[in-house]
Amino acid sequence: MLLLCRPLRRIRAAGRPLSRSLMNLNELVPALNDFASLSLAESWDNVGLLVEPSPPHAVRTLLLTNDLTEQVMEEAVQKNADLILSYHPPIFAPLKRVTWKTWKERLVVRALEHRIGIYSPHTAYDAVPHGVNNWLSKGLGACTSVPLHLSTAPSHPTEGTHRVEFCGDATGHLETVLSKIKDIPEIFCLTTLPVRVDGEEQTRVSLNCSQKALLEVVALLSQNSLLYCKTEILLLQKPLLPHTGMGRLCTLSEPASLSDIIERIKSHLKLPHVRFAVGTGKTLDSPVKKAALCAGSGSSILKGMEADLYLTGEMSHHDVLDAVANGVSVILCEHSNTERGFLSELRDMLTIHLQNKINIILSEKDRDPLQVV
Repeated sequence: MLLLCRPLRRIRAAGRPLSRSLMNLNELVPALNDFASLSLAESWDNVGLLVEPSPPHAVRTLLLTNDLTEQVMEEAVQKNADLILSYHPPIFAPLKRVTWKTWKERLVVRALEHRIGIYSPHTAYDAVPHGVNNWLSKGLGACTSVPLHLSTAPSHPTEGTHRVEFCGDATGHLETVLSKIKDIPEIFCLTTLPVRVDGEEQTRVSLNCSQKALLEVVALLSQNSLLYCKTEILLLQKPLLPHTGMGRLCTLSEPASLSDIIERIKSHLKLPHVRFAVGTGKTLDSPVKKAALCAGSGSSILKGMEADLYLTGEMSHHDVLDAVANGVSVILCEHSNTERGFLSELRDMLTIHLQNKINIILSEKDRDPLQVV
């Protein structure tokens, strides 16, 4: 008898038993999205599931890395990872082809050849209260923190982006206008209410609509000057989310000297060296009470913030000059050094969040590309 068997995806490491715990990818991805909603990511970012092996795809081992390099991909293959969570998205600019010519294309090729998915959260992890910036703030010592730029809810509390309100006489003409409005797509919550305006009985109309429908409503109302002159248009803002957003403004429980803060940061990030600039009129002994921080490249988030100290991975030369001229000291730790240490904390949180269903490991090959000599 001839038996045909499907080949193993890849040879497993010697002595490593097959784990009985697993999650299907279509179950794991929603769980990861629930841990940190992708709606919190910046609009320019590329987050979520970036590479998906053909379904069904079982995940037993999840590899965490800050940057997905070819060395980390080889590590993932050797360690039989089924999914890589890369904090930075390895695919950012659109790929026009997938060949063996460039290193990012090769990442995609190898991932698909070895049936390894790739997921990236990036700025969604920056925004959440339990994310990268919260971890970075712990390096300052005991402090309270608030986001520098609050995130907004992913949707409006009601349907539509605008509210239109106007008053008119309860006449047949108003009924005709309302009938035409009801025929416009994307009109929501249309209500009428009898009111008295300047001693006259009138009907107040209120409706929510989309940006596209707003143009049609305004065009219709503009045909009647009495209705149009009594029309109010309100922009419906998405509510701000407390404790959620980019960067952090940290108020230390007890002021500490700049030199002490530098040593605390080096200890927290496990770095032998950092770069720093002392603000004009300040010294290494000057007290730091408030620090504004942003993991990674923080110039756009920190610029103009009132604080004694800016803490981030990298800033441009001219942004450092601006901060120093304004009396703000700066600590730079290199981009990924302000992020990578979070992965250990992330592993523990995801283990609980995923109910210990899969094996979560940290990359041993992931490191900042810059070194001090």
